[in-house]
Amino acid sequence: MNEQLEMDVVIIGGGPAGMSAALVLGRARKRVAVIDAGLPRNRVTRESHGFLTRDGIEPGEFRRIAREEIAAYPSVRFVDEHVVAAAGSDGDFTVTTAQGLAFHSKKLLFAVGMKDLPLDVDGLSEVYGKSAFVCPYCDGWELRDQPLVLIAKGSRALHLAKTIAGWTDHFTLCTDGDDEWTEEEREDLRQHGVPVFTALIQRIESHDGMVKHVQLEDGTEVPCSGIFFAPKLATGSDLPQKMGCQITDAGTLVVDALGKTSVPGIYSAGDSATDKYQLILAAALGSMAAAAMNGELLAEAWESGKEGYFPLSTTCLLGTGE
Repeated sequence: MNEQLEMDVVIIGGGPAGMSAALVLGRARKRVAVIDAGLPRNRVTRESHGFLTRDGIEPGEFRRIAREEIAAYPSVRFVDEHVVAAAGSDGDFTVTTAQGLAFHSKKLLFAVGMKDLPLDVDGLSEVYGKSAFVCPYCDGWELRDQPLVLIAKGSRALHLAKTIAGWTDHFTLCTDGDDEWTEEEREDLRQHGVPVFTALIQRIESHDGMVKHVQLEDGTEVPCSGIFFAPKLATGSDLPQKMGCQITDAGTLVVDALGKTSVPGIYSAGDSATDKYQLILAAALGSMAAAAMNGELLAEAWESGKEGYFPLSTTCLLGTGE
């Protein structure tokens, strides 16, 4: 195996959480490697919303600007790679990439986000990110006052209906099979006049990514100009679980208020650490986790009698930052 590259923190994932953490740690003069495979979940969409000063930005442009800003801090290196293995314990972690690069690190931050499981509705992948979305806060404004179809069932469907009502009065629920509601929930929807179809969805008809209608197996056509649906998600990497990190039923890592997982020295931030999927929240969680890791590193250095940072001449010269 190649010689290990010494780091204070290895960040796995280069989305808003990972890059926000890298910014904080770079300014704190810590040696950081941000390892990212370049496959963010929001790559399917044309615009990202809700991030102050960057509302409506294209996801790739957001990442480009972030890297450009972080490049001002020479102790941070970006590595365009896929992590295949991680092992060790607090203060002594080893991270290995698909190309055989090995990093030795004192702390780990998993900012691996969530990944979409295969979309099981015919035609949904063609409109996802163009006229079908998962978050009204991110994309509800663009579909305001338009006829929408909500694809969800159970309590998630009721929550989505109550939420989308802030953007439009014209929406229909398609449960794609058994609605999984209690009678009380059904009555709630009836009282609010929400049209409901429980027939299986045959296909979503669209043109150039713009939905035209939802075709049900019983022959019903539900016209709409947009869709919101409940996605099926999994953690962006199985490495945290392999290292012993506790996972919630929703698939996110169990963390405290500072991003600490159940394993000492391992942190998580962003979508992999919360079920509130917001760009600006992910960045905030990354910032908090970085400050917590830096605090631990400074305390450990203080106790050992060593300096809390390393001369920049000792940092590795690997990566795409320069």
